[in-house]
Amino acid sequence: MKTEDAPIYIVSGLPRSGTSMMMKILEAGGLQTMVDNIRTPDENNPRGYYELEAVKTIKKDHSWLAEARGKAIKIISKLLQALPTGYSYKIIFMKRRLEEIISSQETMLQREGKSAAVDGKKLAALYHNHLEEIEEWLSRQKNIEVLYVTYHEVIADPKTNLQLLNNFLDNCLIIEKMVRVVDNSLYRQRTDPGRVSDHQENTKISGNTVEENATAESNKKIEDQLKALGYM
Repeated sequence: MKTEDAPIYIVSGLPRSGTSMMMKILEAGGLQTMVDNIRTPDENNPRGYYELEAVKTIKKDHSWLAEARGKAIKIISKLLQALPTGYSYKIIFMKRRLEEIISSQETMLQREGKSAAVDGKKLAALYHNHLEEIEEWLSRQKNIEVLYVTYHEVIADPKTNLQLLNNFLDNCLIIEKMVRVVDNSLYRQRTDPGRVSDHQENTKISGNTVEENATAESNKKIEDQLKALGYM
């Protein structure tokens, strides 16, 4: 495939949903990644963040996307709606239990001496609505293909799940090398899948209420959280 005809491969999801792991998997499999290494590895992501600082400017300037054809780039879910329509995209969207995501975000902020922008129960409801909105929007985009990948399923059975991923990417990657990247020891925030958590229960109760409230205020709270985490 010619570079000018190649799609842009995007790894997306909420922060702490396994996006960095997926970027490393794609790199190991042979897909070129678009990163600048400004954000260096630390205790939160010992194997690297795989980020590009320019992504934060996508709402105002997306000229840098022209260089992303045929490459993988990490873009958090909150910024997906800023993608210009002039390209084709294949999005690998990472899914993870909300309680685990929020717990991991809280741990990350604590290590950096920061506070969460909103408490965990409220954040679960906000994230729940955000994900529903993004998934509905993605389903309507003719220039976007999406594969939803569940973090804990990749950890539990990497070969099967990464083969499905490779099928989505036209079998262009090397499965054996991808599987070796998956590191169960980095799955540090775990919940019992059979137990309904406070975060999950709150989401069920509060989801519609949050949606009916001022959307602008909800968006601001999510963006404040993402800014504190360094993703906006």
